[in-house]
Parts: sequence; structure tokens; C-alpha cells
Amino acid sequence: MFSKCFKLISSFFHNEAAGGILLFICALLAMIVANSPLKDYYFDFWQLSFGVKIGEYFIGMSLHHWLNDVFMSIFFLIVGLEIKREFLFGELVGFKKAAFPVLAALGGMIVPGIIYFSLNFGTPSQNGFGIPMATDIAFALGVMMLLGKRVPIALKVFLVTLAVADDLGAIIVIGVFYTSDFNVMWFLISLAMLAILIVLNRKDVRILTPYLILGVVLWIAVHNTGIHATIAAVALAFTIPVRAKMDSKEFASKISETFVPLFLEKEKDRENILLHHEQLETLQSIKKHSKNVQNPLLRLEHALAPWSSFLIMPLFGFANAGVTITSDIDFGIDAIMLGIILGLVVGKPIGILIFTFLCHKLKIAQKPDSVSWINILGAGMLAGIGFTMSIFVSNLAFGDNVVSTNLSKLSILIASSLAGIIGSLFLIIEHKIEHRKKH
Repeated sequence: MFSKCFKLISSFFHNEAAGGILLFICALLAMIVANSPLKDYYFDFWQLSFGVKIGEYFIGMSLHHWLNDVFMSIFFLIVGLEIKREFLFGELVGFKKAAFPVLAALGGMIVPGIIYFSLNFGTPSQNGFGIPMATDIAFALGVMMLLGKRVPIALKVFLVTLAVADDLGAIIVIGVFYTSDFNVMWFLISLAMLAILIVLNRKDVRILTPYLILGVVLWIAVHNTGIHATIAAVALAFTIPVRAKMDSKEFASKISETFVPLFLEKEKDRENILLHHEQLETLQSIKKHSKNVQNPLLRLEHALAPWSSFLIMPLFGFANAGVTITSDIDFGIDAIMLGIILGLVVGKPIGILIFTFLCHKLKIAQKPDSVSWINILGAGMLAGIGFTMSIFVSNLAFGDNVVSTNLSKLSILIASSLAGIIGSLFLIIEHKIEHRKKH
């Protein structure tokens, strides 16, 4: 019984949709708690201060800020690593390959942004135009993975690549439009830290430790600059080296020279199950070599990804999705709700479809042969799941305006749910129609 439960839990966490499912559960739990008798404890908990007091000075911040500013930097570091990997080796290599999903992402950002901004132009809420521009890669991919064989593999690749390009666009929007008071001195320090990181990369330093230490200093500098500190995480990601210390041929050679002969030789004479001293030393040597043959970028991404997917993101969802729905909530604040829902549910698919169609017709890039325009429209609907990034931008856009922030979060939850449901049903029905045509 225990082994079956363990296998079930293990298979869940190895599923690509697991992160999105866990994020959804935590967001739902946050909404339940925020509307229960425990709501005061819930909100007060995230405002608790955590840090170090030196004399009269307190160095720290609230738990909410620790999560949104510090721990979310790990999420953005992984996003940066994914973007770099895609540009170097993945679906964004070369102009022709990158143009189709990148222009799709651009359309999926511009049209929702225009819809929101036009509805809220001239109001205090117009600054929230960046909210419906984002796509939640974990949620969108999670929904698509749950659809299984109902969607072609090429469409999954398209959505993932689109979401990566969308994340890059969201990062640029955050850096350009959501910067508070600008501090020139700290900005120059940030540039100096970034320059040192670039020099390390150029000098072919492949040990991750100096990059991570300087990355922390860069985060502090950017945080004090006024630019949102998550930008520092993305900048750090672009400086992480790709090339490993040892190539695969050299690694295979060392293994065959030392490991195989030694173990076979000792196995003949060994009567007990204990390893010989020389064999233990060989295993330690192999462990060192196996680390050297791994790409630093992939090694860091692989090490951080589980922490991001199964701890940081669920915590972010639980901390930020909690909105108390009462009769006092003002649904009529400017056109926040209408702008976000129309932007994510309508603007996303329309923008993605129009931009990819024009891109294809103007021969800027080629649509994958195994993906139909109906598929692209369905993927565009799923791209309307903005959840994590949208909530993140919402916190920046409205700041201390709790009423507007809560309304925007509620709107994001409604819009993301609608986008997920409509997109899923659309792709399921489309698959059934295609299946009937073939048979």
C-alpha cells in the first residue's frame, strides 16, 4: 500500500503538468482561506517582518516582499536560463525559426495591452496595461499536457516557445514601465557587477559559485536602483556559461580507462560485498568528472527547477491569489475587470492569430506544417491563462492601492479560468471533428 502511494506521488511530481496543477490548488486554497474565518490570520501572516536588527537598524522586509522580490527572483532566473537555452539550442535558434513564435508572443502582448489601455485611458488604472499581456507558462503547459494526444506535439512546442518569448517581453515591460524612483549611483554599481559577470563568462570561468555570489550583489544593487530586482535574475541568467569543463568524448575516455578495468579486475578476486579502497577513489573521481561534463547552465536550471515548480510558485500562488470577496468590493473601478478579462480571453487569441497569419503571409516565417490555424487559435486561447505573471505585474502596477490590486487579482483568476476552460473545450472539440473527418 505504502509503495503504491509512493509511486503515485512520484509519478505525479515527474509529470510536466504537476507544477501547474499544484499552483492551481494553492491559488484555490488561498481564495478559500481569504474568505473564511481565518482570513485575518492569512493576511497578517504575510505582513510579518523577517530580517536582522543591527542596533537601531532593521535589515529585512515582510514575508510577502521576501516571496515576491527575493524568492521570485529564482523563478525569473530559471526563466532567463530557459530563454538563453532556447535562443542558443532550441526553438528560437536563427531568425526563421524564432520569428513565428516570437511574433505570436508580440501579438499576444500588444493586442491585450491596447484593449486594456483604451478602456482605462485617462484613469488612475491605465498603468495596469501590462497585466493582460502576460502568459503563465506553467498553467498553460499544464492544461495542454492534460489534453494529451488531443493536441499535436508541434503545437505544444509552439505554445512553450511562445510562452518563453512572452516571458522575455513581460520582463522588458516590467523593466521599462514599472520602475520606481531611479537611483543613478546604484545603477552604475549594477552595471559594474554585470560587467564583471560578463568578463567571467568571456574568460571562460565555468564554476557557478562566483556567478551566484556576484548575482546576489547584483540583485541588491538593482533593488536599490528602483528597477524591479527580478530583472537582475534574468541578467544573471544570460551570463551563466553554457560550455562544460569536459566534453563527452573526454569523459567517456576517462571512464573506460579507469572505471571499467579497475572494477572488472577487482571483481575477480573479491569475496565480500565491500568495495575496495581503490574502487571508492575511482567512484569519487567519476563523481567529479560527471559534474565537469555537465553544462553549467543546464546544471543550474535542473537544480533550481524543482524548487521553483513545487515550492516557490505554489507559495506565490497561495500568498497572492487570496482575495476577500465582500459586498464592499467595487467592481466598477474604472474598467479594470473588463480590461483584464477582455485582454486575456479575447485579446490574446486574436493578437496571436493575426500576427502569426500576417507573419506567414508576408513570408517572414513559416507556420509548422503539422499545426493548423485552428490549432493556433486554440493555443492562443490557452495563452490567455495569465495567472502568475499577471498577478506579479498587478502588484507592481497598483502598488499600495489594495482595492485596485484585489479587483485586478480577482479579474485575473476569472479571466485565466475562462481562458483555460474555453481553450481546452475548443481544442477537444476541434480534435473530435478532425478525428471524425479522418474516419
